[in-house]
Amino acid sequence: MNIVVTGSIAFDYLMRFPGKFRDHILPDKLDSLSLSFLVESMTRQRGGIAPNIAFNLALFGIRARLFATAGKDFREYGQWLEENGVDTSLVKVLPDEFTASFFVNTDETNAQIASFYPGAMAYAASLSISDLKDDPPDLVVISPNDPEAMCQYVRECIALEIPYVYDPSQQIVRLDGPALEEGVRGALGLCVNEYEYSLIQSKMGMQPDERVLGENTKFTIVTRGNAGATIYDGTESYEIPVVEPDVISDPTGVGDAFRAGFLTGYTNRWSLDVCGRMGALAATYCLESDGPQGQGYSMQDFVARYRQHFDDGDLLNSLLE
Repeated sequence: MNIVVTGSIAFDYLMRFPGKFRDHILPDKLDSLSLSFLVESMTRQRGGIAPNIAFNLALFGIRARLFATAGKDFREYGQWLEENGVDTSLVKVLPDEFTASFFVNTDETNAQIASFYPGAMAYAASLSISDLKDDPPDLVVISPNDPEAMCQYVRECIALEIPYVYDPSQQIVRLDGPALEEGVRGALGLCVNEYEYSLIQSKMGMQPDERVLGENTKFTIVTRGNAGATIYDGTESYEIPVVEPDVISDPTGVGDAFRAGFLTGYTNRWSLDVCGRMGALAATYCLESDGPQGQGYSMQDFVARYRQHFDDGDLLNSLLE
């Protein structure tokens, strides 16, 4: 399947705080909040939601096309992605900008405080899905990016009748109700976490018990951290358990890995519960690794570990071919 993944390309600066953020936040002083956390470690990792998803798809043998903007410092990163199965031919490099940067501090409970510098991502709207008409995608993933670009890609996919998966996550706070509704209503699928799902409901004027589904939406994925995930279709819901990690390294990029595992199953037309469990295992591999693209596994390893937890009825044999 010809998959195009849009979204941020970024460098991730990952820090660790040896305590709990909540122990240092005074509820009655939120109007004058001023905090600084002394961290015990920092690493610089390749990241950005679009390449995170594309990299994880590559682990399953799917060579997705990365559709995004990057800066003058992208050359080495781009070469690494190509070597690891990601098509970067559609990436637009801006010679006068730096690649976006994500700064995240994680505490001992895996709570995170983050900041994001857009850099070259601010020019993502200069790319157009309509420019792909000579090799149109079968599926577009619209993940967090410059808000104007996200809205543009939604409208272009709808106009061109290209199915898209809508993953607004971190940019929900920058998108208003009408923009979110447009993105949701036209989507093949929606991917968010539990808090983001509630935020979308609020911005769209929905009640907490209303399902966020568009006219053509086949699935809505709501990830719930340690509680697993829930996947909704038009009538049913599927509870997806977590796969317990052997070790917890870093949670950054876990949701992106889940999406790639799910989409691999979905492109094989497998049931939503199987797709969700593939996502859960892919997420665990990421959680066990250092950074959002630090994991690696063969399909033999993935299938064997999947079968330690779930019954696939031999569906996953096709991943071994």
